[in-house]
Amino acid sequence: MPANQLVCKICQAPVERIGAKRGKENKSEYFLCRCTKCFFSFVENPRTDYANIYSEAYYRGAGIDPLVDYVYELENPHNTVRAYEWQGVLTLIQALFAKPLNKNVHWLDYGCGNGGLVRYVRSKTDCEMIGYDEGWIVEKAIEHGIPITRDKTQLEKSKYQIVTAIEVLEHVENPLDVLKEIRELLAPGGLFFYTTGNAEAHHHNLISWSYFTPEIHISLYEPRTMKIALGKTGFQMIFSSQHYSGWSDIIRFKVLKNLKMRQINWLEKIIPWKWITPLIDRIMKISTHPLARVEEKPALLS
Repeated sequence: MPANQLVCKICQAPVERIGAKRGKENKSEYFLCRCTKCFFSFVENPRTDYANIYSEAYYRGAGIDPLVDYVYELENPHNTVRAYEWQGVLTLIQALFAKPLNKNVHWLDYGCGNGGLVRYVRSKTDCEMIGYDEGWIVEKAIEHGIPITRDKTQLEKSKYQIVTAIEVLEHVENPLDVLKEIRELLAPGGLFFYTTGNAEAHHHNLISWSYFTPEIHISLYEPRTMKIALGKTGFQMIFSSQHYSGWSDIIRFKVLKNLKMRQINWLEKIIPWKWITPLIDRIMKISTHPLARVEEKPALLS
């Protein structure tokens, strides 16, 4: 049935309520709506007590999402399976950006969490990379020497050639606002790379999709959703990174995380990931979201 007086937050088309799911923490019922045009799905009645949701317990893996442990990753960067994700993201950026990641390149990781990707990239390249986030974990990351800011006005003092948002967009209530903000932070010709779950692979069973945790994953996207959202927020040159290397490592991390493995070990190293991850990607369509660049400044007429 149509959700009362609700329209899509991305394309303003009518939406339908497709079901409800109980939360993991307070067992409240959360209603999921889906756009009839772009298939953006969102929680109609999301929690907004963010300090309670993204608490110390959450970042220690003892909160709503027990599959994450950001404190362990922060303190054990060489042993955490999250290192595969960092490695995969860097590999993809190097291919997509197609220029040396030197000191003249400014890279922002938007919604950086514990700053693990920031620290990893800075250890592997010469680019100037910082993170932005507002959660409990930020102070802990700063204590480890990772450059992270909570201040959006500080971000606005620079333009970035690269902005990443790794598993961020599913947490935001108003995605167009966030995408506009990211677009304004990018320099002309800048690259925007993100990851988020692909709802297209679960179009007919969104409510039971394990990724859909309604207290925290309040916005779900299909590739067609993202194409419209990126277009509406001023991005150009929309394309897919599906055929670039790096996805194997990202998918490897996702599999290990869902198997509740936090530490790299010899057993997972003998798995033939280069054969397994393409099969997983074919089913889950992890790599098929469109990506975007900001249009270069038009050449001056002589």
